[in-house]
Amino acid sequence: MIIEPSLVRGLVAAQFPHWADLPVEAVDASGTVNAIYRLGRDKAVRLPRTEGGAADVATEHRWLPVLAARLPFPVPLPLAQGVPGEAFPRNWSVCTWLDGTNPRPGDASSASDLLAADLAEFVLALRRIDPADAPPAYRSESLASRDTATREALVALGGVLDREKTTAAWNEALAAPPFTARPVWVHGDLQPGNVLVAEDRLTAVIDFGCTGLADPAVDLIAAWYLLTAGARRTFRTAVAADDATWTRGRGWALSIALLELAHYREANPVMARIAGHVIDEIVT
Repeated sequence: MIIEPSLVRGLVAAQFPHWADLPVEAVDASGTVNAIYRLGRDKAVRLPRTEGGAADVATEHRWLPVLAARLPFPVPLPLAQGVPGEAFPRNWSVCTWLDGTNPRPGDASSASDLLAADLAEFVLALRRIDPADAPPAYRSESLASRDTATREALVALGGVLDREKTTAAWNEALAAPPFTARPVWVHGDLQPGNVLVAEDRLTAVIDFGCTGLADPAVDLIAAWYLLTAGARRTFRTAVAADDATWTRGRGWALSIALLELAHYREANPVMARIAGHVIDEIVT
């Protein structure tokens, strides 16, 4: 479905007429779950492209206000929940707009120890939030349960990457002791498109569609998706990741990146480029 600004204006006017006069501006984002538009100066409209994305709307409206009060960095706050209609068939949302830019793999921010420390502070604060009644995260399964899909991606990418070294890295991750403790809150998708930075510092974390309870190693993917080697060490020290958790985190980053590269190699060059960068960081 093609989502144009005129559609967004019509939805806002029909369901939230008090915002009908605000300008609508498309946001240049590489995400595949939501189309995002800026509404006026301080609001954002998120229109899910998939049924799964639509299911995330209720989760975010329920939990983001709870999380926001306990996190050290801004996160989007839900302002209104749109309902399906003839013009758009899914639930959608209006939330607060947050300033900042998405980092790019290998840019100056990725080498910043300050950004690494900020990310660690965010991850640790999220883990400390009471897990009572919290939903399972999108990535709440065990790392081992991803083995078949990950190896299928490895086969599909045989001519694109060093299959021997990449397989060895995946086998090493699977050999790490599994997570058996009580799950904690995780963001679940700490990738460049879901964090905002300014002057090499973290300014906000967005898109909580994957949030919930899981192995804390899931959020360690930030180390490879957002940081270079030196800053990665700073991040690991700050989150006090033991060897098993760190190895599982590397495995999560590798599995996610392999599946993304296999799926988006032609359909989404930005996502594919990020995934390729992550695989290179892990293998080399």
